[in-house]
Amino acid sequence: MATITNLLSEYGESHQNPTNKRVHWICVPLIMFSLLGLLWSVPMPAALRETSPWLNLATVVMVLAIVYYLRLSVPLALGMIVVCAVIVGLLRLLDAQSAVPLWMICLIIFVLAWVGQFWGHKVEGKKPSFLKDVQFLLIGPLWLLHFIYQRLGWHY
Repeated sequence: MATITNLLSEYGESHQNPTNKRVHWICVPLIMFSLLGLLWSVPMPAALRETSPWLNLATVVMVLAIVYYLRLSVPLALGMIVVCAVIVGLLRLLDAQSAVPLWMICLIIFVLAWVGQFWGHKVEGKKPSFLKDVQFLLIGPLWLLHFIYQRLGWHY
């Protein structure tokens, strides 16, 4: 298994252009938020909903992603737990307050954010990393988080 340093470095190779980097700071969190929102919106059987209102496809995916992140870097995994908690809070708030269904809002965000991502890579002149290796879909959020850790002087 590749190290976190190697994965972040390889991901960074196709993210050198300042415009593409700015696009990623906007679009990667939006894709993560919208994907989890779409998964959150998938109806669960009543028996599962009664057992735990938190148990849904989004929380299952988050747990699996955190397990993957723990294998790469405990400090970054802890940061992603915080990120996921914020996203869950925002999803619950949006779901409760919006007149528009959560899935519809998230679908629009998801499509627009991917358009932004591909435009950023067109500006960059390089293909997205996940086309080479699908695990880079999970590395994108860590790549952003590692810059925050560096800025704060935290080791990962």
